[in-house]
Amino acid sequence: MPTADSNLLGTLRQYWGYDALRPLQGDAIACALDSRDSVVVLPTGGGKSLCFQVPALMRDGIAIVVSPLISLMKDQVDALKANGVRAEAIHSGLTLAEKQAVDRALRSGEVKLLYVSPERLVQPAFIEYVRGLGVSFVAIDEAHCISHWGHDFRPEYRQLRTLRDAFPEVALHAFTATATPQVRDDIVSELTLRDPKVIVGSFDRPNLTYRVLQRGSLIDQVDEIISNHSGESGLVYCISRKNVEDLCAKLQVKGYRALGYHAGMGDEVRKRNQEAFSRDEANIIVATVAFGMGIDKSNVRYVIHAGLPKSIEHYQQETGRAGRDGLESECWLVYSNADFMLWKNILEKEESDAAPIALAKLEDMLQFARRMQCRHKSILAYFGETYAKPRCGACDVCLDVSEADEHSISIARTIIDCARQIGDYAGPKFTMQVLAGSREDRVLSSRAAQLSSYGALQDQDEAAIRAWIDQLVDQEYLVKRGQYNVLADGPRLTEDPKLSGVRFSAVVKRAPRERERERKLAAKPASPVDLKLFEKLRALRRSIADERSVPAFVILSDVSLNDMAAKKPVTLAALRQVHGIGERKAEDFGAQFIQVIQEFCEARDIEGDTQVALPTKPARRSKQDMRDAAAKLFAARLSVEEVCEQLQRAPSTVGEYLAEYIEAANISDPEPWAGIEILERVRFAVNEGGDGRLKSIFDALNGDASYIQIRVCLACIRNGG
Repeated sequence: MPTADSNLLGTLRQYWGYDALRPLQGDAIACALDSRDSVVVLPTGGGKSLCFQVPALMRDGIAIVVSPLISLMKDQVDALKANGVRAEAIHSGLTLAEKQAVDRALRSGEVKLLYVSPERLVQPAFIEYVRGLGVSFVAIDEAHCISHWGHDFRPEYRQLRTLRDAFPEVALHAFTATATPQVRDDIVSELTLRDPKVIVGSFDRPNLTYRVLQRGSLIDQVDEIISNHSGESGLVYCISRKNVEDLCAKLQVKGYRALGYHAGMGDEVRKRNQEAFSRDEANIIVATVAFGMGIDKSNVRYVIHAGLPKSIEHYQQETGRAGRDGLESECWLVYSNADFMLWKNILEKEESDAAPIALAKLEDMLQFARRMQCRHKSILAYFGETYAKPRCGACDVCLDVSEADEHSISIARTIIDCARQIGDYAGPKFTMQVLAGSREDRVLSSRAAQLSSYGALQDQDEAAIRAWIDQLVDQEYLVKRGQYNVLADGPRLTEDPKLSGVRFSAVVKRAPRERERERKLAAKPASPVDLKLFEKLRALRRSIADERSVPAFVILSDVSLNDMAAKKPVTLAALRQVHGIGERKAEDFGAQFIQVIQEFCEARDIEGDTQVALPTKPARRSKQDMRDAAAKLFAARLSVEEVCEQLQRAPSTVGEYLAEYIEAANISDPEPWAGIEILERVRFAVNEGGDGRLKSIFDALNGDASYIQIRVCLACIRNGG
């Protein structure tokens, strides 16, 4: 008899085309299979969804998934259906006919995952409705929203505290990508989780390269970054709606396919722009943080923050939308001190208990931007994790692309000497003005205009000078004293009088990345991916996606296209060895991809891959053929698990086949599929005046029998057993 592990990996291979789980996914899945409450914290792109989607297929009943946004539900359901998984969503965007179709599907017992909003799930009438369907477990996505300490608190999530009473016999599983220890504790408390297993993955995203720039000419900086990602998908986050509209318009003038997104737009406009981005009709979205959890696009190659985020949690989650497919991606933060003051003014006007918490988080974000410390190390430290490597090789600090050239020490010495000369009036702004050679009255009328330091950095932008001053303070070569933040020698100056440890991140008009990119490419082995073939496969993917009215990534991820462009499979058997090609996708459009690859190989006299590592799948059987095949296997007394393995069908479907077989064959003895004791307990539950529903009988038996065993016993009873 197959083991649980073999069933799990078989399910994973059949529906998702994966051969193995990522770290900690197995632990999270085990909790769902064992009905143990859990809190699962995995970074964006870490595979959280599989942790509840896979066990949903392996358990009887329907898994309820709480999701905050309709767009996110739709993308998840579309992706599952493309994989051959029956999933549905109930939300306010459905028509009456669509709601009725979903209801019929749910009552048929074929649906394994149902996506709903938090507000809907806590309604008493809806709770009674789903109880009658048989709930296997409840998965709460974006669970950090339930906590006041979280970065995206949502009052509607607080209502989920009633779930324990509403579903006392069902395990609750909370999933999030961003949660500090305090938020994790709050989730456990708010949901009243029972002895939950807390699973926390690493917050590190090694495929992301982080870079921070002081803002100069924003449009020039953003243009330079985007130009190095020609044709690729990217997100640009702005602080305000006005910033979004201004920057988006400037990018459009430069010829980019950019669209805006913010809360001030109409619902239809936002929806249209998001769908255009998902379907690669536009490759840039310029947005406020309103464009957050609604995006599930896997091939975002860069994220630009054109302003300081409110917290490191926001930054970690928003940058996490890059590279969800595991491929290398870039995250740029372009900020100024004015961003900090803007957020500070907004937060100080808020009258809530959370305001002081938010201000502290904002300060942490500013320090992250200013501090010349490995970005990966800084993010992990914030979430209580230690980064073991001395250098990440994937941030501006560790790659030495920040401006730390031979002039850095000279610039630092000039700034320190100027502060000493000014003395008691050396506030950061005044010092900057003196160094820049300002012609303002307050400078010209003071003795500072006569100092040797006056105008010493007049060839530099004032924003750059101010940034260097701030960084010298951050690195403790200077300190701020008194009410007016007067600059004075810092403790590190005594330890390092030659300033050998000074590191500057500068304001630049062009992003300093070409030399670094060439160095990284030179250090890498030649890629086996044929880029010309990749582009042809990408065009086919978009065509198929357009026909089906779904985002391109729902069809196949960039990882799958890369693997295909490297392996060049020209048979169906070889195609099934491509990462992310499950049985349903191989059936639905495998032939189209094979044709493109065959034509590509023939035109270039290249030999494609014809390996037969898996047997070619036979033509798809009709439902009646499947029932007949199942009946033959049950006649040979095979178990449900063995029939699932042979027919490659979900247990719930095979359970229906078994009940039909028992009734048709007039069988009254439930063995080997259920014991006589279970039969008698089911008979007692029915005779006690219950409503005859599977869920009621399941509850009466205290969960000692599965839904399949109950179906078997009911069929035997109807046959006189």
